[in-house]
Amino acid sequence: MAETRVLLITGLPGTGKTTLARRLAARYRAPLIAKDLVKEPLLDVLGADDAARSRRLSDASFAVLFAVARELVRSDCDLVLEGNFRSGEHEAPLRAALHSIDGHAVTARLAQVLCTVDEAERLARLSARRTDSTRHAGHRHGEYGAVTGAGFLDLPGERFVHDGVNSAALLSALDDWWKLRNVSANERSVGEPDR
Repeated sequence: MAETRVLLITGLPGTGKTTLARRLAARYRAPLIAKDLVKEPLLDVLGADDAARSRRLSDASFAVLFAVARELVRSDCDLVLEGNFRSGEHEAPLRAALHSIDGHAVTARLAQVLCTVDEAERLARLSARRTDSTRHAGHRHGEYGAVTGAGFLDLPGERFVHDGVNSAALLSALDDWWKLRNVSANERSVGEPDR
């Protein structure tokens, strides 16, 4: 059976994750499950009066994201996951979603894309969002401030960095990774790197 492909797009708020994830989902004709796609309806129904409540809704949104990902992987559906995933916290639920379901072995191949931009640029983007009428009013971007430490999750698979500048090189590398779906490990060792 062919491996299911999962692209995980991560990074700090304001680094271009959503824009890139939407582009990749369209490019590969794969469903996109974004944390904010879940969180925004929760904000509409439940609200979030402070940073702690907003964080709880983010936690709930990630739990839903992991559950939906598990079901899609179970159905052998390629997918794109997007959010500000937390190292040290989100590896276990992702492993559960991508590698084993109810004791049945699942083969899912993961690649992570870490979105980064210069910190001054990121903060300027967050500031601009405060007055952007297309952004959901429930987001509390001002609370992020000068956050540091975003990085890859401790999960197996390829890792790519997107700095928002050289999209062509990233897309080429991801295209190569994506095309390996129907190539066995033995075939990859003949002329192609095993990814």
